[in-house]
Amino acid sequence: MAMAVTIFGRFPLGLGWVRGGLDRKRFRWGSGLGGGFSMAIGLRPTHTATVSATTRIKDLPASERPRERLVALGAESLSHAELIAILLRTGTKGRSAVAIADQLLARFGRLEQLARVALDEIRQVPGIGRDKAVALKAAFTLAQRMARELQGESPLLDTPERVADLMREDSRRYEVERFQVLMLNTRRRLIRVEPLAHGTLDTILVHPREVFRAAIVANAASVILVHNHPSGDPTPSEADIKITRDLIRAGQILKIEVADHIILGRKTAERPRDWVSLRELGYFYG
Repeated sequence: MAMAVTIFGRFPLGLGWVRGGLDRKRFRWGSGLGGGFSMAIGLRPTHTATVSATTRIKDLPASERPRERLVALGAESLSHAELIAILLRTGTKGRSAVAIADQLLARFGRLEQLARVALDEIRQVPGIGRDKAVALKAAFTLAQRMARELQGESPLLDTPERVADLMREDSRRYEVERFQVLMLNTRRRLIRVEPLAHGTLDTILVHPREVFRAAIVANAASVILVHNHPSGDPTPSEADIKITRDLIRAGQILKIEVADHIILGRKTAERPRDWVSLRELGYFYG
């Protein structure tokens, strides 16, 4: 005797889950009684097919490939992993782009966290090289900029972490120290970023006149100083401390607050943060 059962939804099959695709498939199992039964499976097009990590995307039926599914069903029908796989474009030998995307999500947990990590951290995931990491960072940065446009407001920079998140990737591009000033309004939101000098702070001229001329033109209520240490160690030098205190005193005269000075470097096993705040370190007092 044979029995046909139609099942919609998600269910375990073999070693993985079958979710998605537009095809109807039949599977037959034998029974110890010499009979057996067959199962007709109707799969909803809004689900996605989970395949072995070693299955190449191009070997999947067209209806189960992320790009084709996006065209047919719309981007909202795709999982996070499928959308990331489209950005990655290709996998590596023995691992599909979807499998690599799954590993990224497993490592960083949430899209928000993945969007915040630095390029070097993304590249630590096997299968993610420079180009794939750059594509992901570009996509997340565009999404963040769009979100700010939709909000109609500039970034809120009320903590050192937010300043570091804003400036991190820009600072990584430079092989020499680059001094920049963030102009803020009365609500600690960014007006604009003003690059002033590059080199090292004990050899380049960062004059209070230049810093506060730009702040006055921008009608800024306060400023945040930012520069990078290409060595990776964000520990402030004597020159960093001196110029910070000089600018604090100048700002007090002009009634424009120097809210902080952030130095950007790189994370290490011994140094979990890639930045330091001179205000947090106590150099704004005494």
